[in-house]
Amino acid sequence: MPIDESRTFLPVRIAVLTVSDTRGLADDRSGDALVERLESAGHILAGRYVERDDMSAIVARLHAWIEDPEIDVILTTGGTGVTGRDVTPEAVAQVQDKEIPGFGELFRWLSYQKIGTSTIQSRATACVARGTYIFALPGSTGAVKDAWDGILVTQLDSRFRPCNFVELMPRLNER
Repeated sequence: MPIDESRTFLPVRIAVLTVSDTRGLADDRSGDALVERLESAGHILAGRYVERDDMSAIVARLHAWIEDPEIDVILTTGGTGVTGRDVTPEAVAQVQDKEIPGFGELFRWLSYQKIGTSTIQSRATACVARGTYIFALPGSTGAVKDAWDGILVTQLDSRFRPCNFVELMPRLNER
């Protein structure tokens, strides 16, 4: 799966939202891993926030970032499990226009290679919401590394062939 070096790399403006009742920016290892990876890849950190596991608060943060013209992609980490407080996929569903089911499927397939059947507990998901991509990742550092290294690093690279999410961005709001 090649990177076409003859094409221009287009940096993407990415916001990172950590969903947690127990972590803050000072101890947000999964958020830190995403920031380090996206910046190392040449992208721009456009926002970062830690939000509690509260559906209304998550939805409000997503709406604010979706409406921000300086944000192209939102990466969330946390809240994708099956416990009562895990509501990130439901919050994402409230704002989405189009689901990207292949993301969750591919994430779980990659995750299965490392953690076996435990991956079934992940409800990682992705969508497009009013021209903004949203990728909801589990809260573990290993999971966000797997998602970035195995999927997002190439799909958010405008040089990746045969296709990538970046080249579709100008057409996401077409009717």
